[in-house]
Amino acid sequence: MEKTEKQKMLAGELYLAEDPELAAESRRASRLLQRYNNTIAEQQEQRQQILQELLGKVGENTTIVPPFYCDYGSHIYAGNKLFMNFGCVILDCNLVEIGDNVLCAPYVQIYAAYHPVEPEIRLTGRELAAPIKIGNNVWIGGNAIICPGVTIGDNTTIGAGSVVVKNIPANVVAAGNPCRIIRYLSDN
Repeated sequence: MEKTEKQKMLAGELYLAEDPELAAESRRASRLLQRYNNTIAEQQEQRQQILQELLGKVGENTTIVPPFYCDYGSHIYAGNKLFMNFGCVILDCNLVEIGDNVLCAPYVQIYAAYHPVEPEIRLTGRELAAPIKIGNNVWIGGNAIICPGVTIGDNTTIGAGSVVVKNIPANVVAAGNPCRIIRYLSDN
């Protein structure tokens, strides 16, 4: 049996995003995001209900400050006490796992999606996606970009404006473009 485009997407294989199943899931997320982004601070219960419907998993005490944007939502698995500030974007064309106690400053961008570098393949309209995993107790500074396939270890800080193109281990402060380890945290 041939794989669906969604199965290909989640397997990290070339896929067509215009596939009817994926397009329907994207429209669903767009409707939910429109509702979410039109809420006000006093509508916390409504926000939580929408997040429960939108995301694959929502941990306890999750706060995502609107506006928030994602492709599907259903591939985002958020742990407890996630805080995402204004304007964050998650392109969840593959699994995006976010641990407990993660802080994201404004305009953090998490991109599981990417395009082939070979123009002849890119011109076919096929895309790619790779999973992203963010550990527990991570702080991601404003305007940081987390690229496809990256893992960020527990207790790590990613500096503002960083472009994370490779895995970053646990217990470090990392920053820059490309993001690199600035210092190791001492064991307490």
